[in-house]
Amino acid sequence: MSNKNLPLRVTPLVEARFGLDGGAMFGIIPRPLWGKTNPPDENNRIDMACRCLLVEYGDRTVLVDTGIGSKWSDKERGIYKIHDQDDGLRAALDERELSTEAIDDVILTHLHFDHAGGVSEFADDAETVRATFPNATHWVQRRNWSWANSPSARDGGSYRKLDFGFFETSDDAPPLELVDGIAEIMPGIEVLPVHGHTFGMQLVKVETAEHTFVHLADLIPTSSHMRDPYVMGYDLQPLVTVEEKREVLYEAAKNDWVLIFEHDPKMGCARVEHDERGRPKAVPVSL
Repeated sequence: MSNKNLPLRVTPLVEARFGLDGGAMFGIIPRPLWGKTNPPDENNRIDMACRCLLVEYGDRTVLVDTGIGSKWSDKERGIYKIHDQDDGLRAALDERELSTEAIDDVILTHLHFDHAGGVSEFADDAETVRATFPNATHWVQRRNWSWANSPSARDGGSYRKLDFGFFETSDDAPPLELVDGIAEIMPGIEVLPVHGHTFGMQLVKVETAEHTFVHLADLIPTSSHMRDPYVMGYDLQPLVTVEEKREVLYEAAKNDWVLIFEHDPKMGCARVEHDERGRPKAVPVSL
């Protein structure tokens, strides 16, 4: 593939900041350990970011994940500590002279509310749900689409039909493409399904002439989650997550990938090195 077909620029964008329970985010790891790097507030919530990825070609603009979105009551905003939000990425896009209508493709790693919440918004009547990116083709793994529409009792709260139900109910819904497994869905962009966190989540691998970027979604949500046992309590298959993390971190160190942490409040991008005990560590990268 010639370089002229590859993306020209990759830019991480923070759509919002929010908070989740630190114990849930670190599973079996005790608070005295995770609290050193991720200090909790009075309600045991740690700071988190919704970090999306803007991928720009010469004639195409792609967004990876859409953040937590704006369809929240004041009570819900308090529960999840949602703040520093730019209302569906508009402010971040405005800085680049882009509108939501200019996005050609939206790649959703999965349909949890903090990744797909921004895929839709309320219309002027504050009741009707419409697409935030009306001209974009939306890409999601078929298996995750199926699971999101019929989740288990354990993870049902992470999927909100309010976010994505309009694809099936609205005549004006933009195209939805369901992907089956590993696929290069456009030049230089490959999706890699993983199933430890939830079924059919997909990492997004982006090749440019200079770098290979991998958006990690919730496989490794923050730089504090790189070691094997640091697995979220939210994960449906924690042992699968451990194996998937090992594989990705091995490839990242071997091939000098730049990893994008979706939820790290401070470190957005990093390369992987190993410490004196052979444990992976994040080396910050500035883009």
